[in-house]
Amino acid sequence: MPTFVDISVALRDGIASDPPGSRPQIEYLSHRDTVDGMLAHFPGAGPDVLPDGEGWAIERIQLTTHCGTHLDAPYHYASTMDNGQRAITIDEVPLEWCFQPGVKLDFRALPDGYVVTPDDIDLELKRIGHTLSPLEIVVVNTAAGTRYGEGDYLARGCGMGRDATLHLLRQGVRVTGTDAWSWDAPFVHTARRFAETGDGSIIWEGHQAGREIGYCHLEKLHNLEALPASGFRISCFPHKIHAASAGWTRAVAIIDDTPSHHEENA
Repeated sequence: MPTFVDISVALRDGIASDPPGSRPQIEYLSHRDTVDGMLAHFPGAGPDVLPDGEGWAIERIQLTTHCGTHLDAPYHYASTMDNGQRAITIDEVPLEWCFQPGVKLDFRALPDGYVVTPDDIDLELKRIGHTLSPLEIVVVNTAAGTRYGEGDYLARGCGMGRDATLHLLRQGVRVTGTDAWSWDAPFVHTARRFAETGDGSIIWEGHQAGREIGYCHLEKLHNLEALPASGFRISCFPHKIHAASAGWTRAVAIIDDTPSHHEENA
């Protein structure tokens, strides 16, 4: 049987996972809170007709499509992709992009705010002995992974630069992912570099690569430390939200533990 590894974060009320004003808000309604609302559907019924006098438990949630573990569509990055074509929204993302072999690049040792280069990718692929194939899902394990929900989460981890992103996309990769808040370097570090250089091309540069080659990426992944470098598949089908820039996903890594024929007969 395969091993399923949950690489998603739990959506929690008010958790320090996004900038203030963008954090999820969850109102929990208990079985007692909803009795009147349930009985309104059945005129003449009283609480005594309900087992233990209980209604249903429900939650009301206020959030953006970029709260929690989610898949960004090319439309999030710009109105166009593939050098001028209309950017696809999350409900238009090819499903085959979302269930493919996965590859993990371990960049935990890179400093916060560092912008990954194509050479960094090639060195890591060489270290793990892997050659990329088209449609493989490449996820990046950063120093932010273990800081989700903590006060420093938004400032932690390295980011993927434009050149690094295009380096993956030109090899046929169409879905990438990170355990950080953003595929790009944390904004606090980019803002500092921008103040020093005035170079606007560094702002959101990894995302902006989608203007040239359309792609999706996962953000706020979790537990990537539990994955091997390769030898697993990732399932990350997004919620189908009409014309949206992103969709929430329960991203899961599936590691095939099936013994080989030789092992079965040993």
